[in-house]
Amino acid sequence: MTPLRRHAVLRRVKDITLSTTLSLALLNGAGMLQSCGNNNSDEDQAERTETHFGRGVRTYITETAPGNFKITDEVQTGPGQAGAVVSYADGHRDTLSVEAAKRLVATDKSTSTYLNNPQAYQSQHHNGLANVLLWGSLGYMLGRSNSSQYSNDQRRYGAGVYANSGLYQRSTQVGESVRSSRVTRTVRPSGGRSGFFGGRSRSFSG
Repeated sequence: MTPLRRHAVLRRVKDITLSTTLSLALLNGAGMLQSCGNNNSDEDQAERTETHFGRGVRTYITETAPGNFKITDEVQTGPGQAGAVVSYADGHRDTLSVEAAKRLVATDKSTSTYLNNPQAYQSQHHNGLANVLLWGSLGYMLGRSNSSQYSNDQRRYGAGVYANSGLYQRSTQVGESVRSSRVTRTVRPSGGRSGFFGGRSRSFSG
């Protein structure tokens, strides 16, 4: 075999090897992309629950003694203005958004016990800020159940967080307005990476 022909053969072998390597790499890459795509699709297909309120409440809370709080007023608002205004014994004032109040209720030992295990709550109930937030009308926006089976808990614990019985009676109407405006939607995207705009949902209120 002449040197020129041997060179041509070797060059062709190299070309075939390179072509095969590239083909395998592309096939592997396509497999990985398909796998990632399937994983993303599975994630996108997961159901999620969204809760919205048509009405809200602004709750005014006063610290009557160190660590002891009472609701002194509640005003019906739109959901975007909902929250709590807290006046402390030392004279300073805080405004809590619904999200901030929700975080406080979820992390406080007493109120988180109620949300996770209502039967174990009674011995831990007190008039700390988190409990007052939970048992006022704002509590419906913070994760307190609106099921009728918890109405006894509302009467047992709710009345004690208000400054007087008259305010409690008036505020029950505000709380009922907030509770009845709650709409919960279960959302499941229609397919692929359709995201928010491609989803379908079913809603129920109360």
